[in-house]
Amino acid sequence: MAIMTGGCMCGRVRFSAQIASDEAYLCHCRMCQRATGSVSIAFVNVKHTAVAWESEPDWYMSSPIAKRPFCAACGTSLGFQFLEGENMDLTIATFDDPSAFRCTSHFGVESRLDNWWHGLERLPETRVDEHPAAVDRWMKAVGKLPD
Repeated sequence: MAIMTGGCMCGRVRFSAQIASDEAYLCHCRMCQRATGSVSIAFVNVKHTAVAWESEPDWYMSSPIAKRPFCAACGTSLGFQFLEGENMDLTIATFDDPSAFRCTSHFGVESRLDNWWHGLERLPETRVDEHPAAVDRWMKAVGKLPD
């Protein structure tokens, strides 16, 4: 079991969590799509008692059966938790080292946008540091590229 840390984009909400496994999953359900503004979200499932919030997140009652932690200052989606039960999900991208996880399954596939998922490995790729307009904007704003 490893202790991993993470937080929101602006740094107001931070957490540490005891992670029992590197197994993560993609949720494609319509509620997660709407809550994140994305076609899916990557989660790791943990016991909610294994999460220590250094600064408490805001919570949104996203349905009659669940709530979602988020940062009201920057809007980062931090997870999902049923109102009953001992587990919750944390969003993979909010961990300081999201590369520690591997996707092992899909959930909510009835809402999956299949046209998004076939042949993605063949699409063109561009790094931020290869995009002159983005580099220029970052250099003018803060003098370096984002981490």
